[in-house]
Amino acid sequence: MRIMAVDYGDARTGLAVSDESATLAGETRVIHEQDRNAVAQAIVAEAAARGVGVIAVGFPKNMDGTEGPRAMVSGQLAEQLRSLCDIEVVLWDERLTTMSAHRILDVTGRHGRKRKQTVDAVAAAVILDSYLLFLGKK
Repeated sequence: MRIMAVDYGDARTGLAVSDESATLAGETRVIHEQDRNAVAQAIVAEAAARGVGVIAVGFPKNMDGTEGPRAMVSGQLAEQLRSLCDIEVVLWDERLTTMSAHRILDVTGRHGRKRKQTVDAVAAAVILDSYLLFLGKK
């Protein structure tokens, strides 16, 4: 069963999908859309096309563990996904994933426009990797 991670953003949403054994973070892509309804439809379509069994939506808690405005927005997206499909949707703590993604892109020499276009997909891969570790798949 494949697992998909979602890094939901205002302008771009990163997706990462595991391999069939849910062991490795594999494919990544970015949805360039601001409308949450369109984003939700695109996520559901991608999940269905790739045989995803679980969607892990990044849940950006504050560093003290409280839930701020971004967490609320991610929670709303998760609820919308649940209403659109029969795939299990979980919220996954994504504190510091964007910072980790930027560090990864620093190491690989991605800067400027290329960085902006890929950071959300890398952040989704970091979320997916964390979720797979939690499941004991790695």
